Amino acid sequence: MPTTVRAVRLHEFGLPQVMRLESVELPPPAAGEARVRHTAIGFNFIDVYQRRGTYPLPVGTGLGHEAAGVVEAIGDGVTDVAVGDRVAYMNAGLGAYAEGRNIPVDKLVKLPDAISDEQAAAVIFKGMTAQYLVRHTYAVKPGDTVLVHAAAGGVGQILSGWAKALGARVIGTAGSAAKCEIARAVGCDVAIDYSHGDWVKQVRDATDGRGVNVVYDAVGKDTFLGSLDCAQTFGMVVLYGGASGPAPAIEPELLNKKGCLYLTRPSVFPHNADATRFRANAKDLFDAIAAGHVKVQIGARFPLADVARAHEAAEGRATTGAILLLP
Repeated sequence: MPTTVRAVRLHEFGLPQVMRLESVELPPPAAGEARVRHTAIGFNFIDVYQRRGTYPLPVGTGLGHEAAGVVEAIGDGVTDVAVGDRVAYMNAGLGAYAEGRNIPVDKLVKLPDAISDEQAAAVIFKGMTAQYLVRHTYAVKPGDTVLVHAAAGGVGQILSGWAKALGARVIGTAGSAAKCEIARAVGCDVAIDYSHGDWVKQVRDATDGRGVNVVYDAVGKDTFLGSLDCAQTFGMVVLYGGASGPAPAIEPELLNKKGCLYLTRPSVFPHNADATRFRANAKDLFDAIAAGHVKVQIGARFPLADVARAHEAAEGRATTGAILLLP
């Protein structure tokens, strides 16, 4: 039987108030799908960009990438999950801002008892991003020195703490003295305020002129060329975001001149497109949480009906830690 849920829909772009909570009819799950009743929904700043129209979306779309909940029904042929299982997802298309959804089961991961629904919803998108960065893009090992830009941000905090737990020396950059304190608290050995002074020189000085093994750069335009100067010979620069805008184009020869550098522009979704790999990566993340290597900090909880207030809090930098929406 169909069921009715409330879901956020976006019929125009703009301020938080353009989001509308509407009644939506969910059909029974199709073959290969499960109906998930959400218990906690994650927020990411990309949600703001999509709501504003910075990243254009079709009119009438939903919002939200990640959620956790309980399986309520399954479609034909589903064996990976059963009714009553606790699950989470982060790569099932937009629409997590809802009381429930039908999700392809290959996008779901079952939650271990040690991980709560709120922890999973707060961290799975950001945590899976950090996971592929430190495990696959550049496998951090003891003795490495890594540079993490925006180290006080959602991914940056997880990335810094996880790299530290793997035995690396972590240098973090952030945009204020207060954010540098956060970076130190989550595991950075050195925190540099890149809004003051020559941050590239400070990174080079902190490494006795050698540079770092890997730079994790989610800032883009404002930091990318400096990131190339922070990597040591044969080092890697990982450009995985563009918070300040797209990184400037460069000639490949520049990588040679800067020290035979490796440059990559990865994304979380291809790293988790295959169900088997997604679940293995998720297990790695959940194990890291259980071991204390990744800490889940929830800064605020908002009812789904107050989604506009959640966005206002995020845009106003009124919270630290993850924001959750609760159906």
